[in-house]
Amino acid sequence: MAVPFHPPVKRSVEIAGHKTSISLEPVFWDMLRARASAEGVPINALVARIDAERLEAETPPGLAGAIRVWLVST
Repeated sequence: MAVPFHPPVKRSVEIAGHKTSISLEPVFWDMLRARASAEGVPINALVARIDAERLEAETPPGLAGAIRVWLVST
């Protein structure tokens, strides 16, 4: 079994036609990929949905944090 502790990995995603970089630990990238696959949507589409939900918060968190929280709470 691989060690779960690893520094964040930066990857580019596109949200609403704009490219942005997100830094997540590999375990979260794996979880994000699995959820997108299970829902039959591209990672970019899932990230865009999470982004839209976070922007509705009274005090929106950063995107990477919102992705982590979304993955472990849904």
